[in-house]
Amino acid sequence: MIATTGSPSDGERARGAAEVLALLRPEVARDAERCLGRAEAVGFLARLDRWFADVHTPLAALYPDADALAGTLVRLALHAAAQRPEDLRAVDRRREIDPRWFQHQRMVGYVAYTDRFAGTLDGLAGRLDHLAELGVTYLHLMPLLAPREGANDGGYAVADYRAVDPRLGTMDDLSDLAAQLRARDMSLCVDLVLNHTAREHPWARAWQAGDPAYAGFYFAFPDRTMPDAYEATITDVFPDQAPGSFTEVPGTGWVWTTFFDYQWDLDYSNPRVFTAMLGEILWLANRGVEIFRMDAVPFMGKRLGTSCMNQPEVHDIVQALHACVQLAAPATVFKAEAIVAPDELVAYLGGHDRYRPECELAYHNQLMVMLWSSIATKDARLAVQSLRRLRPIPDETSWATYVRCHDDIGWAVGDLDARAVGYDPTAHRDFLNAFYSGEFPLSFARGARFGENPATGDARISGSTAALCGISEARERGDAAALEAALRRFVLLHAVTFAWGGVPLIYMGDELAQDNDTSYLDDPALAGDNRWMHRPYFDDAAAARRHDPATVEGRVFGWMKALSAARASLPALHAAGAGRVLDVDSPHVLAWHRRHPRSGHFVGMVNMAEHAVTVGAHVLDGLGALDTVLSSDGPLLVHQGRLVVPTLGFVWLAEP
Repeated sequence: MIATTGSPSDGERARGAAEVLALLRPEVARDAERCLGRAEAVGFLARLDRWFADVHTPLAALYPDADALAGTLVRLALHAAAQRPEDLRAVDRRREIDPRWFQHQRMVGYVAYTDRFAGTLDGLAGRLDHLAELGVTYLHLMPLLAPREGANDGGYAVADYRAVDPRLGTMDDLSDLAAQLRARDMSLCVDLVLNHTAREHPWARAWQAGDPAYAGFYFAFPDRTMPDAYEATITDVFPDQAPGSFTEVPGTGWVWTTFFDYQWDLDYSNPRVFTAMLGEILWLANRGVEIFRMDAVPFMGKRLGTSCMNQPEVHDIVQALHACVQLAAPATVFKAEAIVAPDELVAYLGGHDRYRPECELAYHNQLMVMLWSSIATKDARLAVQSLRRLRPIPDETSWATYVRCHDDIGWAVGDLDARAVGYDPTAHRDFLNAFYSGEFPLSFARGARFGENPATGDARISGSTAALCGISEARERGDAAALEAALRRFVLLHAVTFAWGGVPLIYMGDELAQDNDTSYLDDPALAGDNRWMHRPYFDDAAAARRHDPATVEGRVFGWMKALSAARASLPALHAAGAGRVLDVDSPHVLAWHRRHPRSGHFVGMVNMAEHAVTVGAHVLDGLGALDTVLSSDGPLLVHQGRLVVPTLGFVWLAEP
C-alpha cells in the first residue's frame, strides 16, 4: 500500500540525505549539548553523521515528506538518548568500540518462556546459575509484553508494549532482570511484534473510535472487493484455525488480520505508525533490552497481486528503524524472525544488491530444516545442495543457528534443490510430515502435524527435540540401543548448530532432553494448538540429574556444556569468519569449513547414517595440520587413506 513508483535513485537519495543533514545538524548539535552534555553530545553527533543516510534514504522510498519525518525521528532518538540510564550508556560505549560483540565465538543463546522456565521474572534470578553452566551469554525470553486477555497467539497479540504480562511481573522486574544479566555479561532479548497489535491495544481502540491522531493506523475496507483481490494471492498462515486474511468488524469494515482475528495489521504506509513503533522500541531499549526479536517482519509490506510477504518496503522499514535505534542506543541489535524461502532469507541481514544495515541476526531456518530432513533420510545431499546455494551474508551480520524453537517446523525445501538431488519436492515434504508425526513405518519420531491445510495437504510439525530425534520413543520401549542412537542424533544436531558459524540457540528443556508435554490439553485456551507440546515447563527433577552421567539428562547436559566450552576456545567460529560447505564423497556426510582472518582452519563433519562411513582424506588438503578438538567418538581415525566418521557421529577439527 506504499507508493513505489517515481522514487528517486540511490544517488539522488544520498545527495538529499546530505543536504537534509547539513540543515538539521546545527540545531541538533545545540539540543544534544543541552540534553546530553558536551561529551555525550559528541558521541550522538558522530552517530548522526554515521547513520543519517540510513535513516533518510529508506524513508525517502517510503514516505513523501521524508525530510521532515527524518528530523522528527532524529529528535525522538535524541530524547531517548537523553533518557538513557548511565549503565546502559556504558554498554553503548563498549559496543561502539566492539560493534561485532554478538559475533564472538563465546556467544550462546538460551530461549525460554518466563512462566515455564521460572514462574516469574523475579524467579529467573534463581535460574541464572543454570544458564551460566551452559555458557549462555544471551537470554531470549519469549513473548512477555502485556497480551490481550484470552486467546493471544502465545503472547504475540500485544495489548501494551510498555507493560509486562502481569502474570510474570512488572516492567521494573524486567529492568532489574536485565541489570542482573548485564552483571553476568549476558544480554536480554525480547520479542517485538511489528506487523500487528491486539485489537485491544490503545492504538487500535483509538483508530476504531475515530481519533484523528490514529487515523490510518490499520487497514479497513468497506466490503469484500479489496480483501478478495488481496486474498487471491495470499497464503493463509493458519488455514485450519484462522482461514483468510481479513475479519469483518461491525461498524469498522473488513480489517486486515494476517494471523488471528484479534491481531490487527498495522499500516506502515502511515508515517505515524512508523514513528509510534520506533518510540516503543526506544522505550524498551532504555529498560535494558539489548536484542529485539523482530517478529513477523516479512508481512509488513502489502502489495496487491503478491503474497504480501518480503516486499521491498519491508526492508526499507526495518533499515530505517535500525538506523534510528543506533542513534539512541548503539548497544542494541535486531534479530529477524523471517521464516521464509532461502532466496529471500539473506535480505533480512542486509544482503541486497545495495547493502544497507538491517538486522544483525536472523534465524537460520534453512539449516534447521535441512538437519531434520537429513536425519530422517539418513542422507545429507539435500542439505549440501541447499546450504551451498544459499547466498553469503554481510560480514557485519550473523546467523542464529538452532535445532528447535518454540514454533512448528515448516518444511522450507526449495523445489530446485529437491529436484537437484532427485527428490520430488511435494513428495519429500509429505514424507517429512509422515515421518516426524510417527505415521511413517519404523519412524522413531513422536511429533504431530500442525496447521494442516485440507485443500493442499500442506502441514508442519510440532514436537520437542527429544521426541523428534527418537529419545522419547526409545524411553517408552526401554530400548537401550535405540536410546543410544537417539542420543547420538541429538548431539549430532547440536554439534552442527554450535559450530556452523553464528550464535547457537538452546531451546529451554533441550539441555535436559525434555519430552513432549501434553499438559496443554488440560487448558481449554491452549488445547487447540499442539505447538504447546514442545513448550514444556522446566523440569526441576530432570535438572537435578544433569550432573549424573549415568542418566539421559546427565549425558545431554554434559554434551551441551562440552560443545559450548569447545566453541568458546575456537576463534575460527567467530561469526565474521568465512564458511563454506565442503565436497565429500559420501552422501551421508555434511562437512563444512570455517576460517577467521586471525585464526586457523576449522572443519566440522557429521554422519547422518546409522552406520560408520568414510570420506576421502583429500577434503582436508591445504588446510594444514588439524587436530580433533571435540568428537562423538574420540580422535578422528584414518583407514586406508580415508577419514572414518562414526555412526551418527560428529568431529570438530582445528589447527592447534
